[in-house]
Amino acid sequence: MSSSELAFISTVASLAAGQAPGLIKGIGDDCAVLEKNGDQVLLVTTDTLVSGVHFNLQWHPPHLLGRKAAAVNLSDIAAMGGVPRYALLSAALSSELSEQGLQEFMNGFVEILREHDVVLVGGDTVAAPCPTFSITLLGDMAKAQVCYRAAAREGDEVWVSGMLGEAAAGLSLCEQMDKVPEQYASLIQAHLNPHPRVALGRFLAASGDVHAMMDLSDGLATDLAHICTASGLAALVDGQRLPLSATLMQAGELLGYEARQWALCGGEDYELLYTVAPGEGQDLARRVMEELGIEVSCIGRMTPGEGVFLEEDGLKRQISYQGYEHHL
Repeated sequence: MSSSELAFISTVASLAAGQAPGLIKGIGDDCAVLEKNGDQVLLVTTDTLVSGVHFNLQWHPPHLLGRKAAAVNLSDIAAMGGVPRYALLSAALSSELSEQGLQEFMNGFVEILREHDVVLVGGDTVAAPCPTFSITLLGDMAKAQVCYRAAAREGDEVWVSGMLGEAAAGLSLCEQMDKVPEQYASLIQAHLNPHPRVALGRFLAASGDVHAMMDLSDGLATDLAHICTASGLAALVDGQRLPLSATLMQAGELLGYEARQWALCGGEDYELLYTVAPGEGQDLARRVMEELGIEVSCIGRMTPGEGVFLEEDGLKRQISYQGYEHHL
């Protein structure tokens, strides 16, 4: 095949278009949303991790891989503002992952589920040419609090949690260096062991101040473009306001890479990206810090038009969908 991931998803979405009893939101958000009862909804998400595409066992310890496999799904639930409840795991296994490695993977997988009070309720196992893990996660939340990608409004401030580009920088270090200096340990951990913002997602959704929200899995340039497309708006990002750590900048100098590109296009941050009405973001940021100790940053605003634009030194350039994408 010589198609892009975005094109394939668009094709699938067109084929799957339709309504069914209890369906509130199908393809197009971080989770599908289904009726649960009068004021509660069920959230459903799934992700697949393939050896050689999403992870490399040469540097990814199986225990941390197990944690990450669950974390990427927990992040989807967080992006809607929900509470994760149940998990299913399908594992396609090969000799590339030893019996001991598989046990370590499962220990890490169940460990992070327990941290979020999630129960593993089933799954499947098969033999395969390379290790592949597919996880389905179910959660729930109040129907009135669900945060969709399509709810951004013209003039909204665009905010992100945490630091951007850390995981992508960590991956680059692992790929290009046999031994990574200890000073970059935080970047390596961001790649190997991401921490889904479940508590933050719940707090933001319950606040009633957030309009649109999703997680940062494919890079800011692509994920903000998803919000823009769903909401029928454009976004202007201030390049000087991107939250970049000193360690990230140092890694860029070490590898001869523009660190800002990791933040814009690298992916796997699993931070939250959200919009709020003009002037309301700072108060919400203060409450987030007081309640959760998490730093959030305003990086831009929603504007009329189409696409995502980066403004630096008085110049604007379009960066829509320049994040990570599978080429099929």
